[in-house]
Amino acid sequence: MQRISLVGASGSGKSTLGRRLAEAVGGRFVELDSIQHQAGWVQLAPEELRRRVDELTRADRWVVDGNYSDVRETVVWPRADTVIWLDLPRRVVMRQVTRRTLGRVLLRRELWNGNRETLRNVLSRDPDRSILMWAWSTHSIVHDRYKAAAGDPRWAHLDFIRLGSRRDVDGFLAGLEPAALSPATPARP
Repeated sequence: MQRISLVGASGSGKSTLGRRLAEAVGGRFVELDSIQHQAGWVQLAPEELRRRVDELTRADRWVVDGNYSDVRETVVWPRADTVIWLDLPRRVVMRQVTRRTLGRVLLRRELWNGNRETLRNVLSRDPDRSILMWAWSTHSIVHDRYKAAAGDPRWAHLDFIRLGSRRDVDGFLAGLEPAALSPATPARP
């Protein structure tokens, strides 16, 4: 497990897990949202997103966090060896995304490239503006997409790992700790 695609619903904890996984495998963490959403929430052109992700995934070890289907299917999955699918229940995802989003709004935390979430967008009923509405409305679509992909012969070279609960995530991470040390890495006291 050296080239990992990390997928799942918005708010499922991909970025948090992705950073830990990248550290464990000794590779780069690539958050697709941070590339896609340029300053002022301007979206990168699809060909430029593909080009940048292509460049970042030429390394031997990496973790790519994101669901962008074009990039995932043309660049990331053909190079990946593992897909980790965070498939947490909707109630858990909504609790996590709500807590995270309200914290970002109240503390004015920058996401990427100077962008911040606003209360106006959070309270919008438009899923294209509100991450809460996006997470709610796409949860089952994301579940169905990756359930189908796990059985698709095009992706037979990938090891799909479905993590369906916080307990699954914690157990998976606990199981990584000893394996995270490569033979060239000395054990820490």
